[in-house]
Amino acid sequence: MLVPKISSRTVDPKLLQQAALFPTVLYTDARQAIQASGTCDTAVWADARATDAKDLLNSGLTMAVVSAADSAVDASRIAVRIPADTVARQGLNAAIDAAIAETVDCAGAVVVGLTAEQIAEGVQLARLCGAASAKIVGADGPVRVLAELSGGTWTEDLLRSVACAGADPVVDVEQLGELGMAAAIFAGSGLASDRDDGLVTTVVVDEQRVCLGVVYSNQKSLQAALECGEGVYWSRKRGLWHKGLTSGATQTLLGISIDCDADALCFRVQQHGAGFCHRSVRSCFGPASGLSQLAQVVAERREKAPEGSYTKRLFDDAQLLRAKLLEEATELADATTSEDVAFEAADLLYFAMVKCAAHGVSLRDVEHSLNHKHRKVVRRPGNAKPQFVSKPRAATERTSILSADIRPAAPGEQIRMRVFASNDLSPAESTALLQRPIIDSEEIMGRVRPIVDAVRANGDAAVLELTAKFDRVKLDRVVEKAPFEVPSLPADVRAAIDQAYANVHKFHSAQLGSDTCVETMPGVKCARFSRAIERVGLYVPGGTAVLPSSALMLGVPAQVAGCREIVLATPPRADGTVVPEVLYVAHKVGASAIVKAGGAQAIAAMAYGTETVPKVDKICGPGNQYVTAAKMLAQNDTAAMVSIDMPAGPSEVLVVADATSNPAYVASALLSQAEHGPDSQVVLLAVALTDAQLAAIENEVHTQASRLPRVDIVRQSIPKSFCLRVSSMQEAMQFSNAYGPEHLILHNDRAADYVADVVNAGSVFVGPYSPESCGDYASGTNHTLPTYGFSKMYSGVNTGTFLKHITSQELTREGLANIGQTVMTLAEVEELEAHRNAVAIRLRDME
Repeated sequence: MLVPKISSRTVDPKLLQQAALFPTVLYTDARQAIQASGTCDTAVWADARATDAKDLLNSGLTMAVVSAADSAVDASRIAVRIPADTVARQGLNAAIDAAIAETVDCAGAVVVGLTAEQIAEGVQLARLCGAASAKIVGADGPVRVLAELSGGTWTEDLLRSVACAGADPVVDVEQLGELGMAAAIFAGSGLASDRDDGLVTTVVVDEQRVCLGVVYSNQKSLQAALECGEGVYWSRKRGLWHKGLTSGATQTLLGISIDCDADALCFRVQQHGAGFCHRSVRSCFGPASGLSQLAQVVAERREKAPEGSYTKRLFDDAQLLRAKLLEEATELADATTSEDVAFEAADLLYFAMVKCAAHGVSLRDVEHSLNHKHRKVVRRPGNAKPQFVSKPRAATERTSILSADIRPAAPGEQIRMRVFASNDLSPAESTALLQRPIIDSEEIMGRVRPIVDAVRANGDAAVLELTAKFDRVKLDRVVEKAPFEVPSLPADVRAAIDQAYANVHKFHSAQLGSDTCVETMPGVKCARFSRAIERVGLYVPGGTAVLPSSALMLGVPAQVAGCREIVLATPPRADGTVVPEVLYVAHKVGASAIVKAGGAQAIAAMAYGTETVPKVDKICGPGNQYVTAAKMLAQNDTAAMVSIDMPAGPSEVLVVADATSNPAYVASALLSQAEHGPDSQVVLLAVALTDAQLAAIENEVHTQASRLPRVDIVRQSIPKSFCLRVSSMQEAMQFSNAYGPEHLILHNDRAADYVADVVNAGSVFVGPYSPESCGDYASGTNHTLPTYGFSKMYSGVNTGTFLKHITSQELTREGLANIGQTVMTLAEVEELEAHRNAVAIRLRDME
């Protein structure tokens, strides 16, 4: 398309505005060009010395026009000028031959100076254009040829000759004004209609080049559009048509271009008012979508956001918007799956557009900045700012065991554990086997803290937003209140839950102890009595499995203890409802409310309370690392005033097996834990097993695992696990106590005899007929157990978890006389005079 040339003498601002609507503008003054490139969307070219080209391009220019190509600069960004005097000196044919042989191969464009006669002859210019069109440079297509007129004045015929040869004429903007912009465009671009009425099809697009509609233009309407800078077209019924002049839906003209066949125009506009379509919508082809729609909606909300809407809160609260931008950027950085990356990127774009709208920045402004940066030829190193670089942690010494290559088992490949022999290990390697996977608690806390803060500040609104974000579920309310609408369950499922409930209730009822009262010396009576914790929150995980058993294991002891208010929290299903089996258990244990949320947001809601979620005094229940982090965070915040049952890590089992063990039983025990998740910890202690006996267990693991619905999880967890060959039960029990497993399965000869040797374990399963599954579901013991080695200092959930113990003392006159001197002496030692006086004043009254 025709290229306007702007020289330093061009002073008519109207001509400058019209020239800026062309796809390409050539400046003779580099400083003017740099200034223009920062304010318009046009591709700005400038005359330059070869030595200055790199700096000019780095300032944002699209193309530098030089006398010779510079190998240090990208060829697609250089236009080489062959001036008219060079053509005259060499002769037209020779100059074109040289340009084809040399220039076309090392530049993105050629600007050739020709006389009116040479242009009119056209053959040699067409030859140059033919050679250029066969040469593709970068992503911008073929080499472009521009023709400048030497020693004459452009006419429409000369412009047509250039366009017919396949080149673009370069015309001084003042000559364009004399010719008439529209006439020059039609002639210099070869623009022609294929219609009988001579009208040119015109596609109208918005700032993001989204089509708004299709209209028609001719030379008269194009001239009118250029002169007023708005959308003016030619109506087949009414003639000249100034779009929106009466309705207010006018268009600011941003740019014009011509298609590759020179038979259609494109108007790029900023649409105002109700929209382009006569039906008062933005586009004739339906509503906007994607970023265009987002930018439009956010801009509208900036002017008239509904009171109480989230977007208005973001506009009004700069600190909230800043926090959300940082949060979403972090979550995008941490996303790993393609689905999560797309989801987090969409969230970040939303908050970024709100930030832009709040500062009057449009999507067009953002795209302009992006294009300007793209045109730079010198790149920054790209290093992150120091505050965003994680400081490397001190290197943890790894033994050969922990540094071994661990990868998931591929389909068809044997699923097997790593095997080590204790007598082949160094002390350091033996210690390494006791280690669990290192959890970066600082990094996890960094993700969880904004979630907790959001719930604490914004209550139900934050829970609803986070549930939509993480669980992909849109809820109409956060809490279901008792009495619940208990769904109908299959008879066998209901019977199984009822049986499990009865057993768990019976075992935990037996844990209720009587009050204690002791007379420590005559007249001094000390007592201890228990009281239920009034309000408890029970977290029942969801995600990869339905877990009504967790609801039982938490709800029954809370019910037995006599807790006044029991609140369950569990992730909702895709339709926003609670898993029916969990709902049934909640009914049986007397829960007062169910929070339909999971993860850190559920923990925060129960810890701090919201408009509808009751605040609790203690939170219990298993969960992933984010749930655990939220529990720890809440417990350490005095504002929450909440305690937790225990810290937690991935599920784990340690199985002790000897020559009397059934390989199939051992394998099933290992797999029942391995299917929980990819990070499940599974350990087998093989006591004096032969190679053949161990191989039998390994084969069973593979065979049984291959039949499991969750085999893909097992393919990840089993290769991370290990078997340790030991020589004796004594050695096995020593390792087990050092490891402190969540589940300890004694699948060895005379298993009951070794229970006395257990020092550290969450729960023990004794003998071949005591699979872990029974404790997980229905035997009566609790399956919420300490993991990650915490069995060395924590107990599993029990009735006592939901009780607190209070002591009292009652002294008679005789009792105070007997103990008074002892108390006063110790108070004097600690120099606490008021303590001593509290006894002394009473003893004096007794004299």
